[in-house]
Amino acid sequence: MAGFTGFGRRRELDPRLPPGQHLEKGFPVLSAGPTPNIKRWELQLGTEQGSRSLSWADFQALPHEQIETDIHCVTSWSKLGTHWSGVSLDTLFDGLDTTHEYAMTTSYGGYTTNLPLSELLGGKAWVVDTYEGEPLGAEHGGPARLFVPGLYFWKSAKWVQGIQTMASDRRGFWESMGYHALGDPWREQRYA
Repeated sequence: MAGFTGFGRRRELDPRLPPGQHLEKGFPVLSAGPTPNIKRWELQLGTEQGSRSLSWADFQALPHEQIETDIHCVTSWSKLGTHWSGVSLDTLFDGLDTTHEYAMTTSYGGYTTNLPLSELLGGKAWVVDTYEGEPLGAEHGGPARLFVPGLYFWKSAKWVQGIQTMASDRRGFWESMGYHALGDPWREQRYA
């Protein structure tokens, strides 16, 4: 049909869209539970070799990077060319040695998501506190969220509280409900 531009044809119009995705102009708010009221933010990082705790002031004192990237939600929307600022996981884990290959991210409010450590390190992930030049709003995970733009957005845990390495993989919240363990949008890894 002439002029038809359903979701299946959107990728032809913009090759930055993974299969099954459509462009979103807004920024939908999707959460597994209510927005927590965080009185005092602190980030716990741990491996089998040691741990560290960062206060908000400690986190703010670390070098922040500017990130321009596309984001993709498992519910099929994508936003292209978004701008974020945050601290690389490489910086956060500097000096914390591990032989583990996996990590579990926990959030204020109880949310969890599992990730291979290879998806968190090597310039692939950040803890971000700024979106489009403004402090990250609570509805989008502020004051800080994990940010893993190479994977579906459920892996970018809102209201990040901790990241703990693991010797073997364990399922997080959505993964235990049937979502894929990795969530690569280019492979359409939505469900297990």
